[in-house]
Amino acid sequence: MPLKLVFLGRLEDVAGAPDREVAGADSIEGVLAALEPELAAALREPRIRLAVNGVLLAGGDAPALSHGDEIAFLPPVSGG
Repeated sequence: MPLKLVFLGRLEDVAGAPDREVAGADSIEGVLAALEPELAAALREPRIRLAVNGVLLAGGDAPALSHGDEIAFLPPVSGG
């Protein structure tokens, strides 16, 4: 079962879709390596937050991923 990637806010525009699946990755770096360079660069920006299966990760967390996990990429929130 592949990993499900969810892109929120402006990241959806960069990805070209609200979500997609990636197979064969067991780390965040593996996921990013499987994506096109422009999208991977946008997701590596320091202000992008990650949530794995609904749990927001702290800045330095590097979780081991399992088949079927959902990874959400959250851009910075701007208010108005």
